[in-house]
Amino acid sequence: MIGQMPPQPLPNSLGLQERRLDRTILLTYRTKVDLYDIVPNPDQPRLGPKEDDELQRQIEANEGLFEPLLVEPHPELAGKYLIVDGDRRWTNSRILVEQGREQYRQVPVEVTDRTLSEDERLRVWIYIHRQRKEWDAKEKEMVAYRLVDLVGRASAANILGITVRELDKLVEVYELSGRFTALRDPSAAITWARELMGVSKKLLVPTVIDAVVKKVNEKRITNSKELRKLRTILPDPVARAHFLSDSGDLESAQLRIRPVEKQHDEQPLGELGAAVEAMKSVPWTKLQELKGDETILKRLDEAEGLLRSLRKALTSE
Repeated sequence: MIGQMPPQPLPNSLGLQERRLDRTILLTYRTKVDLYDIVPNPDQPRLGPKEDDELQRQIEANEGLFEPLLVEPHPELAGKYLIVDGDRRWTNSRILVEQGREQYRQVPVEVTDRTLSEDERLRVWIYIHRQRKEWDAKEKEMVAYRLVDLVGRASAANILGITVRELDKLVEVYELSGRFTALRDPSAAITWARELMGVSKKLLVPTVIDAVVKKVNEKRITNSKELRKLRTILPDPVARAHFLSDSGDLESAQLRIRPVEKQHDEQPLGELGAAVEAMKSVPWTKLQELKGDETILKRLDEAEGLLRSLRKALTSE
C-alpha cells in the first residue's frame, strides 16, 4: 500500500481547473514533466500486460501522447508524481524512449493540487475507465478481485457501487477463471468461468466444478457454451454420475438423461393418470394366479372406496 505524507507545495501562478470525477472533485493544472519523474501506481486495480505495439504506433503517429496522464504529487517521493490514470500510456512511452526516441521523454500530464487518499485514487480510476468505456466487460471480475485485496470487501463494494453479494460473485468467477490453465487464449478464462457459474449454485458442488475444470484442461470440452448442457445433466442422477466419472463427457451424459413423462398441468390428475396406466400394465394372466388372495382383495376394496370418494367430490354441488 502507498503511504501518505503532507501535500507538496504547488508551483506559483498555476491556473487550477476544477475536474469532477463522480463524487470526487479535483483541482488540476497541466504541464510537461520528465518520464522518469513519474512513478506507476503499484496498487492499480488493472492487472495483465501493459506493453502494446499498437499504442506505441499511435504515440509515434501523434508525435507524443495525445491525452495527458493524470498524476498526483507522490505521497512518499518528493519531486515525483504518482500515476492515477495512464499507466499503459506511460509504459509504452518509456519503451519508445528506451529504444532511443528521446523526443517522447517529456510527457504531458494533468497534476492534481494534492495527494489523493487511497479511496479517492481508486474511485477516480474506476470512474475514468467506465466513462471512456475502455473497461472491458471481462475486467469487472479482475478489478473486483483486486479491490478486495487492496481495501477489503465492504470498501470494494462501496467503490464499485454494488452489493457485497454481487462483489462476492465477481470475485468467485475471477478465482474460478484461474483454474482454467490450458486454454489457447488465457483471457477467455473469465468467459468459461461465467458460463460455469451460470449453472444453479445448488447443483454446482465442488466435485462438479473439479470435474469440469479437469475436462476443460484436458480439452475434452472445447467450447464454453457447451457448459450450458450441465443445466439438464446435473439434475438427473444417472446422467450426473456418468459425467462425473473419468470416462464421462457432456455428450454421453446427455444420452443418459431419462425422458420426462408427459403429465397434465394439474399434479393430482397426472398422478391419477399414472395410477390408471399402472393398472392397465398388470398382465391379466398374473391376476388369475392371485384369485382369492385376501391381501389383493383388501387393496382393491381400498381403491374402490377412494374412487367412489373422488367421484362424489367431483360431482357433488
